[in-house]
Amino acid sequence: MKKWFSVMILVMMVFSLAACGQNNNEKSSEGKKEQKTDQVFKIGAIPDQNAADLQKGMDAVAKYLNEKTGLKVEFVPSVDYAALVTGFQRGEISMAWFGGLTSVQARNLVPEAKSIVQRPRDAEFQSVFITQPNSGINSLKDLKGKSFTFGSESSTSGHLMPRYFLSEAGIDPNKDFNGKPNFSGSHDTTYKLIESGSFQAGALNISVWEAAVKEGKVDTNKVKVFYTTPPYYDYNWTINKEIDKKFGKGAEQKIKDALLSFNGEPKEMADLFQTDKFIETNNGNYGKIEKVAKELEIIK
Repeated sequence: MKKWFSVMILVMMVFSLAACGQNNNEKSSEGKKEQKTDQVFKIGAIPDQNAADLQKGMDAVAKYLNEKTGLKVEFVPSVDYAALVTGFQRGEISMAWFGGLTSVQARNLVPEAKSIVQRPRDAEFQSVFITQPNSGINSLKDLKGKSFTFGSESSTSGHLMPRYFLSEAGIDPNKDFNGKPNFSGSHDTTYKLIESGSFQAGALNISVWEAAVKEGKVDTNKVKVFYTTPPYYDYNWTINKEIDKKFGKGAEQKIKDALLSFNGEPKEMADLFQTDKFIETNNGNYGKIEKVAKELEIIK
């Protein structure tokens, strides 16, 4: 009888421990699930145009990605290009809309990062050089002795590639302008500086220029395009490392698939990017950008 009683006690203890273990596993599993759900997939974008327009469009991107993937997505504005690259390096930004140069800078700091998606036009992007109609400037060589403004120092289309094409035309921005070149900080500021007469010429992103003309944001009686560059690769979505580890298996592919399935809706997103679709890209497409940046000693 005593032996039977001891066996029963032992069996009850085993079942009790098993139940506790199961409960603990469930709690642990629930904790992990909650932690993963609570993670916010933060996206960023280079502040290359009007802040209100950028906020509106990127908020639409965040909502779109949330609906398509089930992830909590939030747009985090950056004060300048360098701040976005730094936030990406620190892992504070999970994915960013970079220009070609900033994507190269970010991937140099985070080698596992990938440029995954771009607009069709980003495979053949261009910059425009603008001036006032009566300035007497009709070619790049005419810029000698004139005042000039780039966009941001870290901008591909507002600085890096315009500087490259200037050097190809025999113009040294550090010596040949009337004074040192200015850096406006954003494309919309660049055309406003030319429009107001603050500078005689400048260079900016072709898509921002075309949108400004279409929407009547720039007075084309006061500003004209006198040179359009040859094409080059530029803007892209670059995704950070360890996305699946932070947000669950398959999260990176879900994000990429969601961007590739974009078909022009929501309108705010289409308006910001001036496209109704995205296409795949890869790190190798930005080799020329990196080469030019190193030649001009913009990156080491």
